[in-house]
Amino acid sequence: MFELLKDLWGFARERKKFWLIPLIASLLLIGLLIAVAQYSAVSPFIYTLF
Repeated sequence: MFELLKDLWGFARERKKFWLIPLIASLLLIGLLIAVAQYSAVSPFIYTLF
């Protein structure tokens, strides 16, 4: 997982595509939110946000 993030950072830095950083960060945040919603007791509260 960390190797993939390292490769994406290297790609963005080498090709000057820094606009990819917020996109990747938002995808990671959404993935984390989905993982927390599946395995915790706070899932009813997360579902009300959407």
